[in-house]
Amino acid sequence: YGRNSGAIVNIATRAGENAWHGEAYDYLRNDFLDARNFSNPTQVTVGGVQVANPESQFVRNQFGGDGGGAIVKNKFFAFLSYEGLRQRQAVPLSATVLTAAQRAQALATSDHIIQGLLPLIPLPNSGSNQFAGSASAPVNISQGTANASYLLNASHRLNFYYAIQRDQRIEPPSTDGNSFPGGGDQRNGSRQLLTFNEFWTISPTLTNEFRAGANRIHITFVSENTDAAPAFGINSGVTAAIGLPHMTVGGAFSFGGGAGFPQGRGDNVGTVSDTLSWVHGNHIIRFGGEFRRQNSDNFSYTPGTFGFANINAFLADQANSFSVSNSNSSNRTYGNSLGAFVTDSWKIAPTFTVTLGLRYDWYGTPTEAENRFVVFDPSTATLQHVGQGTGPGLAYNQNALNFEPRVGFVWDPFKTGKTVIRSSYAIMTDQPTLGLVTGLASNPPNAFPVSYTPPAGSFVTLGNAYPLASGAVAPVSVAHGYHDAYVSEWNFNVEQQLGRDYAVIASYVGSKGSDLNIERNYNQFINGARPYRVLSASSPIDPGMPLANINVYESVGNSSYQALWLTAKKRLARGLEFEGNYQYSKSIDNNSRNNQGVVIQDSYNVNGDRGLSDFDARNRFVLRGIYALPFKGNRIFEGWQLSLIETLQSGNPQNFHLSNTSFTGAGTLRPDVTGNIVTGFAPATNGSPTTVTYVQNPSVFVNQGVTPGTVLGFGTLGRNVVIGPGFSNLDLALEKTIRLKERINLQLRADAYDLLNHANFYNPNTVIGSTLGLITAGTRAPAGDFGSSRQIQLSLKLQF
Repeated sequence: YGRNSGAIVNIATRAGENAWHGEAYDYLRNDFLDARNFSNPTQVTVGGVQVANPESQFVRNQFGGDGGGAIVKNKFFAFLSYEGLRQRQAVPLSATVLTAAQRAQALATSDHIIQGLLPLIPLPNSGSNQFAGSASAPVNISQGTANASYLLNASHRLNFYYAIQRDQRIEPPSTDGNSFPGGGDQRNGSRQLLTFNEFWTISPTLTNEFRAGANRIHITFVSENTDAAPAFGINSGVTAAIGLPHMTVGGAFSFGGGAGFPQGRGDNVGTVSDTLSWVHGNHIIRFGGEFRRQNSDNFSYTPGTFGFANINAFLADQANSFSVSNSNSSNRTYGNSLGAFVTDSWKIAPTFTVTLGLRYDWYGTPTEAENRFVVFDPSTATLQHVGQGTGPGLAYNQNALNFEPRVGFVWDPFKTGKTVIRSSYAIMTDQPTLGLVTGLASNPPNAFPVSYTPPAGSFVTLGNAYPLASGAVAPVSVAHGYHDAYVSEWNFNVEQQLGRDYAVIASYVGSKGSDLNIERNYNQFINGARPYRVLSASSPIDPGMPLANINVYESVGNSSYQALWLTAKKRLARGLEFEGNYQYSKSIDNNSRNNQGVVIQDSYNVNGDRGLSDFDARNRFVLRGIYALPFKGNRIFEGWQLSLIETLQSGNPQNFHLSNTSFTGAGTLRPDVTGNIVTGFAPATNGSPTTVTYVQNPSVFVNQGVTPGTVLGFGTLGRNVVIGPGFSNLDLALEKTIRLKERINLQLRADAYDLLNHANFYNPNTVIGSTLGLITAGTRAPAGDFGSSRQIQLSLKLQF
């Protein structure tokens, strides 16, 4: 396998057989059976009076069926399936909003823009400044598959598989970083998958497998908010009715349209591969190759973004950041890849097998059909057309040295079959996604992206943002020497059988990532000045134009992962089967969120952000088990089964930062810290039942440049040194199988997700401000999702 250093997913499909088999099923979930989510309080305040608050709606119906058999006995088999999902959900929302006094303050001013936005901000109904409500998030999905197999003869088998899905949904505001109802987006998607496989038995020791496949995705994103900015007096440079700018108020709320919506894409991927397997003595040798072509047709428009340091700054219409691209940008991007491999599984002795392998992958640099890619050249401070004039031939120089060796062994040291030692090492490369380069089509002259950071002590308003910002362009680019990321992976594990039914496994697992994708701001302020003030007079595009932030993808990131995995398992015997896994691990990197903009504190000191990975979870324990209850006698007592999954996990690291953008051009500064940070759950001091205090002593954080006597600068707090809330969840299921006839079974099942109704809280607010360290977003998942609150599901399945 190639193309990815992470997981590879294999799908095994049912091909059918001579006898016809199938099933029909229906899974039902309803809020009538569920516990109330923490973010959905029993009472809210309306007009100063406490009134009952109904439980948020959640109705989910998942239904379908599948079946297949022989069309021509012993020759032609088919298997079909259909599944539908209909979900109606009201997702709980909670946020800090304006107090009555703050609203009065806004109404008393002459700022008509802020006054016009007030109706879009809900009144507090939970405490003096908290809003608790919900937003509708309906989902409609239909999907089907067709699988056909044909035996040409005893040596040739053909297989055809097709899958299609239609998806229509409205994502809740929280998905788009918004706080209030009406701030989500509508997504309509269509996905198709087609594969063809030919398996040829050339001889008893030689087989060949040929595959061809195609994958097509078409999806669009449109904000629920489609207001036109000029109607509110907002001068963002965008006049189309695609939504208000996305406005973030530090430590409080976000509202407006989606920051990158509307947008859409149509992706097509085609692939052919072939693998030849040869059994030769005590060797099993495989070699083959794969060719893959992908193209993506994209469009994107954005209403822009505004950042306000806090509520007071918002009320005063004093934004500390603004960005927009004032026109629709589109591209048609293509990329090819080619891979080849050889492996040899060599059984040196009956108890010792070594596997050796080598793979090579070539990932072609993506190109754009109409030469709309434009890159920034830091050596000449120019914008260059890719593939035109004096510009580079490609968006970046593709690294062609993707050799990936693999080695592993399996050893039975005591020749009893009860102790097995395994170990392996591999180098795996990652093919860059097309998203690495699609942003190059949004640079001038195709579009005009701007990113404006007012000088220290000043600000930009909603009414004058674009005239101030449009004098400077904010291009995005890719470093010309960009390399493909690669990961060195290794493991060593010992498995020991205990008795007849038990086994334990101890594993050491490690990996090291190199040349990982990271985004830097080449034009970060240094001692108050930008390194690149204007485009060079020799620039083929916009010579002399002032420059703002210049965000560039580079391959300078790195990571390290070390883990101890312990597993104990019991195979099915006497009706009982279970497996328990414990993981103690540590993951370190300098930027886990490689595709979400510049997040490092100092773009000229990448290693200064080396710390725990955003996804690091030091401890994780999972227990799963199935027990067939030993009841006998008749159809009522027989066929009962109990199953459970228990998950315990420590929290993920949190990166606390300031909203101030004037020092570097981005709100990525971390604060100074004056003492130990104390965390733990406590009731909120604002009286809101949907807010929880997590950081007990937020006063230890110092906001540089605001605290008297301090000078704005890089903070002393390390990245990701505070660990957020952990996770605990128990799922339990009771199942009853009734044998109606010899080949017909009826299965009744009840599932309880988060049986103990444990509230798994979302991470605390990490922006220095009045809500620092408070958990205002409630649980880490909305009602109906895994680990949110107790959910009951009833299901019925007929099998034949």
